[in-house]
Formats: sequence, C-alpha cells, structure tokens
Amino acid sequence: MTVGLPLVWGATPAEVARRYPADEMYDGPTLALTRAVSVAAPADLTYRWLCQVAVAPYSYDLLDNWGRRSPTRLTPGADALALGQLVEVFTLTGVEPGHQWTGRTEGGPRRVFGDLTATYAAEPDGPDASRLLCRIVLVAETLPARVRAHALAWGDLVMMRKQFHTLKALAERDARAL
Repeated sequence: MTVGLPLVWGATPAEVARRYPADEMYDGPTLALTRAVSVAAPADLTYRWLCQVAVAPYSYDLLDNWGRRSPTRLTPGADALALGQLVEVFTLTGVEPGHQWTGRTEGGPRRVFGDLTATYAAEPDGPDASRLLCRIVLVAETLPARVRAHALAWGDLVMMRKQFHTLKALAERDARAL
C-alpha cells in the first residue's frame, strides 16, 4: 500500500489501512486517497461543519464557488443529510448522522471527475477533539483511468487540504465559544 503524497495527507497508518464505505462500492482496480486532520473540537461539532459542504465547498471560493464566500456560520439544518442529496459533486449513497456520509459521482460530475466515491467522517479523538477524515476511491481499471486518477489525486490534495483547514478553523473557533 502506497503511503505518501498525493494519495495520503495527514492520515495515520491505521486510518489509511482501514475500510470505509467508499471502499465497498467498486469491485475492480481502484486508487484510494485518504485525507485527515486533527481538530480541537468535539466530533459532533466537527460533523456539523463537515455537513456544511452541502452548502458551499469551503476550499478556494474563487475557483470552486464562483467567487462567493463560503458561510462562516453554521447553516441550520445543513447536517440533516438525506440519501440522494447532492453534496459537492457527490450524490449521497449513505449517511450515518453525527458521524459520516458517503457519496458517488453521477451525471455531470461523473463526466468531469470520473467514477469515484467518497466517505467523509468526523471521529472522536478524545473528549474535546476529533479527526476530520475523507477516503476517496477512484476507478482505475484502464491506463487512461489510472492516469486520470493520479492527476485528480494531486488536484484533490490541494483543494481538500484547504477545505479541511477551513472546516477545522471554523469548528475550533466555535468550540472555543462554547
């Protein structure tokens, strides 16, 4: 198992090695990306911020939000995710409220990014701390698909690093205010 950039960023060896719902969606050859960051906020608050990606991308707003700024306050009800809902480029295929959600690309996003799934999770890491995690699984059955998957891994690394640091800062800000 390859552990290093661009496939892994911030994740522990145990987080990389374990299975996520996104890993179960394809039978053929795949490429797995694992991203993680520690957050000084309880997992339930981190999860609420993680669900905010249903509202805005929280990455580079100029690039992926048409210049609109991602909200800096929690949107009421954003954490009430439902199967079939579109979150970023993913159609939700699984939701475990308070913990994680999984989605798959379909339609336009699938044409742009290819066949991929992702599981986003907020996991406890002590009483007032958590880990923000994401496993992305890309289909890599053919040589062009493998090349595309590795190129996407580098682009995703840049975008998700920004997204995770933004969500981390907002969750930690709110945790300090509790």
